[in-house]
Amino acid sequence: MAQGTALVTGASTGIGRATALHLDSLGWTVLAGVRKQADAEALGAAGSARLRPLILDVTDPARIEAAVAAVAETGDGGLGALVNNAGYVVSGPLEFVDLDDLRRQFEVNLVAQVAVTQPLIPALRKAGGRIVFTGSIGGRVPLPFVAPYQASKAALANVAGSLRQELRRWDIKVVIVEPGAVTTPIWGKGKEEAARLRDRLSPEARELYAGAMRAAEVIPDRQNAAGMPPEDVARLIERVLTARNPKPRYLIGREAKILWALYRLLPHTLLDRIVAKQMSQTRR
Repeated sequence: MAQGTALVTGASTGIGRATALHLDSLGWTVLAGVRKQADAEALGAAGSARLRPLILDVTDPARIEAAVAAVAETGDGGLGALVNNAGYVVSGPLEFVDLDDLRRQFEVNLVAQVAVTQPLIPALRKAGGRIVFTGSIGGRVPLPFVAPYQASKAALANVAGSLRQELRRWDIKVVIVEPGAVTTPIWGKGKEEAARLRDRLSPEARELYAGAMRAAEVIPDRQNAAGMPPEDVARLIERVLTARNPKPRYLIGREAKILWALYRLLPHTLLDRIVAKQMSQTRR
């Protein structure tokens, strides 16, 4: 597939930023969605003249409309690639997760992905483009204290699978990339969310989950320390966009592949005990 125009959401940091810069370096015209003007200026300075940052909150219909208009104004109005990467993490014991936070998790990580994709399908159809969703190993393997995030990624994987089948007649490939740990600020934000939830917990809830909450706040640091660089995921996304016949799903990262193998091979009761042991070691 020849380089064309790509729209990348969530490009302020992490995987989105790395993907926008990588595609730009390969000759793509990149529209990169960021949420703040300072991020737009920093990303623009790091890329070539082909890279155009856009202020894009994926939950804001007016900003989505403006992004669709920007695609229409580029080249022949076709879109070669849509990389749906925007997202964030809600964590904590599910017993006490605020339902508004849970709704917001799905609004950003699932509903907004569809909201961005729907109006861009005509431009993708015109260019024979491809759609990539950033999922997570958490969408395959449930772990404790990140249920909202993992549930949203599991739902996203099913949306990607259904959309792939629906757009098959136009040869619009739809792929979900599912990384394990990645060195990205999303985990720092997740840590802030966990701390915010902890501060809102009742004394009874804190007593029930004190150790688990300490572990939940340490895990993001471990994810960052052990994570792969976001550029690894960016290079995989580029391969997805240029491969003749990309696979529907790509798992990336040694940790993710080991966890998925254990989940498929071990009895889930045994896996639960292994996870519980790891959590107890983490919170010491």
